[in-house]
Amino acid sequence: MQQSFDLYFVSSNKHKYLEAKTILDSFGIRLGFLKLSLEEIQSDSIKIIAIKKAKNAFSKCNKSLIIEDDGLFINSLDGFPGPYSSFVFQTIGNKGILNLLDTKRNAKFVSLITYCDKKTIKSFEGKIDGTISKKIKGKGWGYDPIFVPKNSTKTFAEIKNKNELSHRYKALKKFASWYLRK
Repeated sequence: MQQSFDLYFVSSNKHKYLEAKTILDSFGIRLGFLKLSLEEIQSDSIKIIAIKKAKNAFSKCNKSLIIEDDGLFINSLDGFPGPYSSFVFQTIGNKGILNLLDTKRNAKFVSLITYCDKKTIKSFEGKIDGTISKKIKGKGWGYDPIFVPKNSTKTFAEIKNKNELSHRYKALKKFASWYLRK
């Protein structure tokens, strides 16, 4: 029996899909997964990157979809790695980020969910402020083991309810509210 989905999450990152699926399930939105390698342009703007990726994904599958682009913005590094977070993680990882920092550790995570179908392209942003921990804590993917959300002493990797407070949750909640009224 073929499963029916309301829309698809297009990415090469299964972890992002699983988080998005869990979050959107709570809103009654059925999310399928399409693993595609998408063209990722270099830009200082997450929104420009996300819109380009969404259009590229739609051209490949011709299905209603969302993509997610996000970034870790560290204040003392003038917002670096920002839109280059994926590349920076692949090259220097969490240890490299920790080595770049001294005492100023304020940061924010930003997520941009972009929806695309035949007629519409629309983006939804979620942000969460926090700090970068002094060491890797917890088992998680990406920057989760070093990002401590505001009003917490634990990293995202150590928090059980991350999907109820993360930048991705905030963006997906805005998307779900719009999508369910559409």
